[in-house]
Amino acid sequence: MKTKYIRLFQSMVMLALVVSCTDLDVEIKSQYTEFPDSEVAAEAKASGAYFAFRGPLGDPYNQAQVLSTDELMCYAFDNGDYYDGGRYVHLTLHSWNADDGGINYWGDLAGGITTCNQLIAELGGNESDATAPIRAVRAFYFFILMDSFGDVPLLDHVLDDEEAIDRSPRPDIARFIESELLAVRDRLTTNVDVATYGKPTRWMADALLAKLYLNWAVYTASDVTAYTPTASNSKLNDLVSVCDDVIASGKFDLSDNYASKFIPENGPHIKDFIYVMPYDRQTQQGMTYARFRSHRNANADFYGVTLPASVGGNIVVNTAFLDKFNLEGDDRNAQFIGGPLFIRSASTYQATDAPWMVGGQQVTLSREIVLDQVTETMPVDNTPHGGRSKGYRSIKFYMDLKTTAAQARSQSNDVPIFRFADVLLMKAEAILRGATATRGDTPMSLMNQIRTYVHAPLITQDPTLEELLDERAREFTDENWRRNDLIRYGKFEDDWGYKNTINPTAKTALYRRIFPIPRSVLNTNTNWSQNPGY
Repeated sequence: MKTKYIRLFQSMVMLALVVSCTDLDVEIKSQYTEFPDSEVAAEAKASGAYFAFRGPLGDPYNQAQVLSTDELMCYAFDNGDYYDGGRYVHLTLHSWNADDGGINYWGDLAGGITTCNQLIAELGGNESDATAPIRAVRAFYFFILMDSFGDVPLLDHVLDDEEAIDRSPRPDIARFIESELLAVRDRLTTNVDVATYGKPTRWMADALLAKLYLNWAVYTASDVTAYTPTASNSKLNDLVSVCDDVIASGKFDLSDNYASKFIPENGPHIKDFIYVMPYDRQTQQGMTYARFRSHRNANADFYGVTLPASVGGNIVVNTAFLDKFNLEGDDRNAQFIGGPLFIRSASTYQATDAPWMVGGQQVTLSREIVLDQVTETMPVDNTPHGGRSKGYRSIKFYMDLKTTAAQARSQSNDVPIFRFADVLLMKAEAILRGATATRGDTPMSLMNQIRTYVHAPLITQDPTLEELLDERAREFTDENWRRNDLIRYGKFEDDWGYKNTINPTAKTALYRRIFPIPRSVLNTNTNWSQNPGY
């Protein structure tokens, strides 16, 4: 195999010191030969490695994970608004390509890895306890790259000038992630408090290992098209073991009500959060989920205030996905709104009795999403009671009503990555797939812990795998795991929405289980080959 240069990684070294830096031409002119002997200094230095995923999670990564699934879809307005070269509709139709901005987050993760490598070298290498959390977050960045793009460079050190490196096979990346997490997990903090919020802990490493093990057969398949949902998974008992480590810690629980976990100003007080990306409308910007999921006229009155900037209104809920939210009393049903809309309280976030009127008419969202023309551009008319009102909307990550126009519609809703609820359902799935049950847990008892806290009907026998997948849909919708789940279950190519109508090849395009390498990356690494199929 030919060696290929990875100049992209080298170009991202300048991210090492300041996460929010936007000057991509900064040159690092010096390097510590000995790191300051201070815990505070070490923490300040290391914090630059922790948040490289903030930008992607706030926009392109989120859209790639949810719009490519049966959860959410987008349309474009007939005047061309939000078509944007197809970056949204191509995800919905499984017709994305290497030029689409919706999958262009490779550089952020590559930069995060480079930053980690620089800090590991400065902090004393792999033998230093100070590098354990940096190695853990680097493993997470490798996980996201591998899950999204398949074969990626296994860059675990600071590159010398003109050093050549190739993309490594996906199974090798999976094994590297496992080895790194196993090497550092006992050296990571077990504290769960404000100081560790959003940073790697032992429990973050456990949850990441569980997610890796749950998809082990996917990641170690000979190629992405060869995977089948009946493939043997040798890591199921290991999955149960790391889940038990989290459960036995007593650090996490399901005591918070469902809606409170996702509203603005959520934070360290949420006991379900294991690993989370903090956002702040002023200082940690980039989270803008509500902008795209709100009705286009919702900047005026709907939220009980007048918002300082417009909203997009182009992301709606797939009709069939709504059918999963049918359990009587289930708190999770309220994360979608539809039908006649009422002005919502700015203090409680709940609907009031006042109809939301636009142009003298109450806005009513239709459950069915009917395009003006069934074409690749997926157009609807740009009128308040026409195209703008087609499709139910997600209010899970509720609009931040304190954001200002100068803050570019950024929200102070932190986004969970790993939750205790996920640990419980991953353990349940492992047992259903053949792992040995432990701690007296059964798939039924684990799933009923979820059902209990959301006030949904309890189940009276172990769920089927299909029923567990539906429960994951209810619990983790819009949390960026649905694509991962559908691929593992062999359902990513299934028919939903307009995907297979407009793009019939989507039914058999198994290569789309990973995204293409973005064109900008290939232009930098000219000897690399594009992923097969693209």
